[in-house]
Amino acid sequence: MNIKAVQKICYGMYVISSKKDDKINGQIANTLFQITSDPPTVAVSINKQNLTHEYITTSKTFTASIISKEAPMNFIGNWGFKSGRDIDKFKDANFRAGKVTGVPIVLDYSTGYLECEVLSSTDVGTHTIFIGKVVDCEVLSDAEPMTYSYYRQIKGGKSPKTAPTYVKEESTAVGATGDKYKCTVCGYIYDPQNGDPDSGIKAGTKFEDLPDTWVCPVCGAPKSEFEKEG
Repeated sequence: MNIKAVQKICYGMYVISSKKDDKINGQIANTLFQITSDPPTVAVSINKQNLTHEYITTSKTFTASIISKEAPMNFIGNWGFKSGRDIDKFKDANFRAGKVTGVPIVLDYSTGYLECEVLSSTDVGTHTIFIGKVVDCEVLSDAEPMTYSYYRQIKGGKSPKTAPTYVKEESTAVGATGDKYKCTVCGYIYDPQNGDPDSGIKAGTKFEDLPDTWVCPVCGAPKSEFEKEG
């Protein structure tokens, strides 16, 4: 059985936010989909280890900001590879409270948002599927939404271990432009063939030629936290 077949399923990329009393948190999720249109309902899968899971379980509310292709990797890294238990993810974010639930809506790189009240939840082992009724929503821009496939194939992104779509990667071979290097913190692979356009690194730049000030575009780890693949 080749479990990577599940990565062929189409997904989007979203910032799912919730609150608990006066505390707020958000995270990246790719498993969100529409259930019905009248009334409008959606489902989202959240890992039980994540702080956002605790907040949704408590408040019975969440918002989903739909991420555009323009979102840089450090934006995804902040919401997807860091914990709200350690940092305030909203510190430098552009956001506002939802009209109905008061849950924060992330506006940065967002093409639109959904504000939801939880109708029910289903325990599926490592994750909980929350069914939410859309109580408010809005289109924010005409930018094209980022798909999970685009994130992986064009951006070179990886899934955190708590993601529903996480699959352990095998070591990669040496490319025509040099060795690939893996971030030991978040799993991001630096591929010289692709470079790091978001950070101004051109395609074809070997890892050894990266400036010492370069950091992982996902989690911000320095070059010293990378190891050669293979």
